[in-house]
Amino acid sequence: MPLAENPEVAARRRVLAELLGEFRRTAVLVPLGDGPGPDGEPALLTADFNGVRFILAFSDEQALARYAQARGEYSREWTYRTILGARLLDVAVPAAGVPCGVALDCADGPEGMVLPPVRGIVPDEAAVDRDEDQADEGDSA
Repeated sequence: MPLAENPEVAARRRVLAELLGEFRRTAVLVPLGDGPGPDGEPALLTADFNGVRFILAFSDEQALARYAQARGEYSREWTYRTILGARLLDVAVPAAGVPCGVALDCADGPEGMVLPPVRGIVPDEAAVDRDEDQADEGDSA
C-alpha cells in the first residue's frame, strides 16, 4: 500500500500538523547563549547535532529547570526570552544561516519534541529537503 493511502501514516501526519499548529501559536522560553546573534541581540541558546543546529526552547520554567539540572547547571542564572513558536520557525531558523530546527523541552525525553528543518515545518528556503531546482530559480530572481 502506498504511503499516501496508508491510514496510519495519514493519522500521524494529522497529529504532527496539530502539534505543529499548537507550537506555532504558543510562546516558549528560549535561553540566551553566549555572545551576540546575527542581529546584534544576544544569541539564542543552540545545540548542534549531526550538522544541524537546534534552537533550544522550553514550554515553561520547570522544563528549563529540568534542562539546567540535567546539565549540572541548576545553580546558574538562566536568562531567557519569551518568543512565539511561529516566530522561531519563520524568523530565527532562517536567520541561523545553517540548517536549523527547534528542540522543545529537550531534557524531557519522549515528552519533548524535535522540529527538524524540513518543508512543512520551517520556511522552504530554510528546509534541508527543499527542491534544489526551485531554490535555484528563486535565487536568480
